[in-house]
Amino acid sequence: MDRLIFICENWETIGNYVLHKYKAHHHILAAIKGLRNGLVYGARIRAPHALVMVFLFGEGTIIQKLRTIFKLTKTHAINLAKFVFGYKLVKGMLEKAAGLSKEWHAAAAAAAVGYWVFGENNSVNMQINLYLLSRITVGFAKMAVEQQVIPQPSFPVFPIFAAVVWGVVLWMFEYHEGVLQPSLQKSMQYLYRDSNFWSDIRTFLLRNK
Repeated sequence: MDRLIFICENWETIGNYVLHKYKAHHHILAAIKGLRNGLVYGARIRAPHALVMVFLFGEGTIIQKLRTIFKLTKTHAINLAKFVFGYKLVKGMLEKAAGLSKEWHAAAAAAAVGYWVFGENNSVNMQINLYLLSRITVGFAKMAVEQQVIPQPSFPVFPIFAAVVWGVVLWMFEYHEGVLQPSLQKSMQYLYRDSNFWSDIRTFLLRNK
């Protein structure tokens, strides 16, 4: 008990000593710090989103909804923490073995750890993977212009991009709804189908049903 009290009272001094002692193993310390940041960031961005989506569109009692929010937040935070830890550890080991950093180190480390962490097909992983897919698609387009693979467009691209995205998603929703994610189906059901029905002024203006 006395030892525990001593550690609690002197945790900063002890922690700084450990960091200094193992400073030569920077990639391991960076992986541990990445684990911490993954937990914090995952909880910060998932909890508010889950809170809104579950209470707006979820079913069940308040306790059941709170459990769902906790489960989604836990899954997101833990998966992100595992990925950051694994990625930084594997990438650091590759760089240490090669004596320098190479581009393929990042791709190989992320692919291996991504397969392990985000390869399970669940709602949280699907959302994260799709989010990143949209970002890297735009990134590849920008890289193609920067490296002169394709010429810089002489007209605004974003309006065309928006038109294609919205045209395709509404076509899919109206005629091939089953291929869309359940969460997206619920959102679009609320926006585009529920707005077709009302029974009085209350269900027209004050509430949906």
